[in-house]
Amino acid sequence: MITHEGTEKVRGWFTGRLPEEWKVEPPEVTVDREEITIVLTVADVDLPDGTSDAERSEARAGRAKAFREDTRKHRIEIAREAEHRFDRKVSWAVRVGDRTELFTHVAAPAMTRLRQPERLVLDTLVEAGVARSRAEALAWCVKLVGQHESDWLDELRGAMSHVEEVRKKGPGAA
Repeated sequence: MITHEGTEKVRGWFTGRLPEEWKVEPPEVTVDREEITIVLTVADVDLPDGTSDAERSEARAGRAKAFREDTRKHRIEIAREAEHRFDRKVSWAVRVGDRTELFTHVAAPAMTRLRQPERLVLDTLVEAGVARSRAEALAWCVKLVGQHESDWLDELRGAMSHVEEVRKKGPGAA
């Protein structure tokens, strides 16, 4: 489990290491056992009022693509430093307005044992064409739960951070 303190250390390091021009807002940092994902917010496109949604969307896509290409060498350098320091892969994303584009990411395997009722759910998703395999169906289910239960998951993460703080104050704490 990644501690809240561990995430704060990673966020602090990236906040200090990233160039100022990459930080319209502080970077959004997500950490798990395999990966650190950094979401950078860059300035939105400046378009006149009345610009169509399609044109605005494409302008944002262009800005994201330009940022990706223009910063590639520097991002790789920073990622290598962070990977050495934190022993995790680094993935990058950029946010322009309401558009977020993930450049790189880790697809880590997760093994599980399922009983027949759960396997039947996955098989139904495969047979219906929602997913190509049980693994893809399981990933789809996890994503769906994450979307619909985000408030509950946020509360659970907060409770886990609180438990961690209490443990630090307990017997044998340094």
